[in-house]
Amino acid sequence: MSAHGPISLAADKDNGSSSSSIYDAIRHDILSGVLEANARLKISELAKRHNSSTNPVREALQQLRGEGLVLFTPNQGARVRPIDTEFVRDVAEVGYQLEPYLLKLFVETASAEDVAELERIQSEIEALNFEDKTRHTDLNHAFHETMYERHYNRVAFGVWKQHREILGSISTRVPIAIGRQEAILREHRALIEAVRAQDVDQAVKVLDQHIGDAGRHVVDQLRIAQARRHRGS
Repeated sequence: MSAHGPISLAADKDNGSSSSSIYDAIRHDILSGVLEANARLKISELAKRHNSSTNPVREALQQLRGEGLVLFTPNQGARVRPIDTEFVRDVAEVGYQLEPYLLKLFVETASAEDVAELERIQSEIEALNFEDKTRHTDLNHAFHETMYERHYNRVAFGVWKQHREILGSISTRVPIAIGRQEAILREHRALIEAVRAQDVDQAVKVLDQHIGDAGRHVVDQLRIAQARRHRGS
């Protein structure tokens, strides 16, 4: 066996896995607030923190730049994009445009098994009753993904999933008002009934209200949190 073969294969494998894991780690730190708004992202420091070479870090930062989570400024390098109300609004608006489009095909083709799966996830959501915010976010994501994952337009689905994960991570940083909790459960049940009836127009109507109110709620909660921070300072 050539001495060069194993080394080359190992290096390729390491670079691929390192880039992916570093991307996931930095992305999580930005969305969770570990890396604060406008924080400088120095490649050498990130490489040292993640026990990596600099190339996977550069690749991760470029990928995060594409998502809008990292900004590049001439002569200053990379920094964390502030997770402010304008950013959340922009992310939420992607959902406003894509989700009704993705939903229509599901409603038209839903089977009894599909409805049963939505019922199962919704029962878990209701049993949890918002006591574990992270788990609720995961279940809520699963509820919506069940309706969109079969769509033939994989580009649209991929964009939705990326932005939904961002919005979900941001949502875990703010409280869910009691009134919004009740609305989430009610709207999910209304969506299930529209799917069961294969009523596309009603399903889209319920979804429009659901995702519109969800985006506005996160923006409102972020504004409240910002006002509290200003008062505290």
